[in-house]
Amino acid sequence: MKKIFKKIGRVIISFCILTYCKIVYRLNVIGIENVPEDGAVIFCGNHRTYLDPPAIVVTAGRHMRFLAKEELRKNPLFAFLGFVYDGIYVKRDAKDITAMKEAMKTLKAGECVGMFPEGTRNGLEKNDGKMKSGACYMALKTNAKIVPIGIQGEAKPFKRTTLVYGEPIDFSEKYDLKEDKDAAEKATEELKDAIVALTKVDVDELKKKDK
Repeated sequence: MKKIFKKIGRVIISFCILTYCKIVYRLNVIGIENVPEDGAVIFCGNHRTYLDPPAIVVTAGRHMRFLAKEELRKNPLFAFLGFVYDGIYVKRDAKDITAMKEAMKTLKAGECVGMFPEGTRNGLEKNDGKMKSGACYMALKTNAKIVPIGIQGEAKPFKRTTLVYGEPIDFSEKYDLKEDKDAAEKATEELKDAIVALTKVDVDELKKKDK
């Protein structure tokens, strides 16, 4: 009964969020055809505002469990959304690997997980251009593909916000954790380059080519 309630809730809430984003933030989505229709996928994008997670969740076309900081559960709205969308909460600044275990369990079941390798909003700026390697580590452990996402725009009302979905990356074809202890870090550098490149894509030029 709970699963049915959540599924119905996701359909209704996703419609409301998507409508709101399209009207208020002029949400534009590019490259959605790059999202695999089945199999384990980790969605990874750059992180600027609280708009980013719901925008990805309602446009990706696949149900995903998003990793979010534990503190968000104190907010009634985010707590409710976390319940409906099966959120995975991360205890930051702690050696708790429960969230990672749950995420890997989800991926091994062929499902999807969403996360921000930056670790926090505008993390690349705060962390001297570095990303956390958790996403790539999980991808290598579970053979999940990673779909990079570049989020463009000022994230202000009535200013265009664009999500650019890149082609899925299968790092397991290139790196092996058993043979290379730095495999996750190397893959993370490639993922960072892919995400940054998508944030700089000329969306208007892409639209012209599609016409």
